[in-house]
Amino acid sequence: MEKKVNVIGAGLAGTECAYILSKNGIKVRLYEMKPNKKSPAHVSDKFGELVCSNSLKSELLTNACGLLKEEMRRLGSLFVGAAYSSKVPAGNALAVDREKFAEYITNKIKAEPNIEIVYEEVEDVNNLEGITVIATGPLTSDSLSKSIAKLVGDKGLYFYDAAAPIISRESIDMTKAYRKDRYGEVGVGDYLNLAMSKEEYDVFYNALINAESANRHEFDTLENIEHFEGCMPVESLARRGEQTLVFGPLKPVGLYKEDGTKPYAVLQLRAEDEEETMFNLVGFQTSLKFSEQKRVFSLIPGLENMEFLRYGVMHRNTYINGPKTLNKDFRMKHNKNIYFAGQISGVEGYVESAASGLMVAYNIIESFKTNKDELGLFDEVTILGALSKYVSTENKDYAPMNANFGIVPPLENKIKDKKERYTIYANRSLEKIEEFVNEHIR
Repeated sequence: MEKKVNVIGAGLAGTECAYILSKNGIKVRLYEMKPNKKSPAHVSDKFGELVCSNSLKSELLTNACGLLKEEMRRLGSLFVGAAYSSKVPAGNALAVDREKFAEYITNKIKAEPNIEIVYEEVEDVNNLEGITVIATGPLTSDSLSKSIAKLVGDKGLYFYDAAAPIISRESIDMTKAYRKDRYGEVGVGDYLNLAMSKEEYDVFYNALINAESANRHEFDTLENIEHFEGCMPVESLARRGEQTLVFGPLKPVGLYKEDGTKPYAVLQLRAEDEEETMFNLVGFQTSLKFSEQKRVFSLIPGLENMEFLRYGVMHRNTYINGPKTLNKDFRMKHNKNIYFAGQISGVEGYVESAASGLMVAYNIIESFKTNKDELGLFDEVTILGALSKYVSTENKDYAPMNANFGIVPPLENKIKDKKERYTIYANRSLEKIEEFVNEHIR
């Protein structure tokens, strides 16, 4: 009997899952509602669209997200391959040209002979037969959300996410900008920096906290909107206190100006493309009205005549209660034909979403081989395994989780030096990944 899998959603998790399955000889029917229908945050018709930042976080193995990418690379990740083929300068971070990134993924998926692409919206999971992976991300359509709610037996959980604006390089006053990575040499680095004095910051701050937010009537279904801390709108963050931003996205630490003086606050700009024609306002996710974004952000020295290529936007981020719903292999506890992957499964972030798709694929492959349930193939000392354990372990304060070393088992011997401890974590993880590769791939 021919092995087939339905994958709903051609985002980061869905394409990763479909690609790994296809490479292992499994037929995939990949459902994608674009270009016929798009969510409020989607613009491109391509697969693997990045709707928020273009940063995939650190490349360092002593960083949990950097280690996660290395784990994935060794397992044949499409996502990681796309990232390095579209890389743009960003210091120790891996940032990408989002158009080239999505184009790479789209071309690879379309070239796979085992993948059939179906351009239509799936409104009811029950209409599909056989193994199905739900990888519809944080912006799952209303009709499919209702179907999922029935499937999981509760109303589900959700929070709100925000994306930062992108502006043109030509519109930045380069006489007020200086190039430097934090603690790096002035004139050398991948970030543009815009410094503010205390007086300039006060003017900007007061305008920001009093600015008008966009009308989110399509999202305002709760009395109290909940934000994920990692994507807190800058205006919401600012309202926590006058100094919050200078200890957060505008912190000046390690960003001395060319004359050696330390600014009161610094906004960093990160390139969106290899040619550096577009820049992202780092940490400036926002839900302000477009006109208010123009008015308020123009108060930052160097952005007086800024041209927006994309305004910041606010969007819903839907996820299920993983511990009540999923096993460690991301398969439903009460329906062995249904898997969840991506942010809807309870992982948070680009890399983590793709990683869950990769794990689902390998769990399905192993399930076809052994006919066993509740596999959970990845050792919890790896970031992959730690994430799969997190989303399936009971937690009364459960919320979506980024990759971090806090979710991996601690070392037997306490090591005070953080870099040394994280290096041991990384070595321990990659040993297990190599064991997995030898057992399941080679």
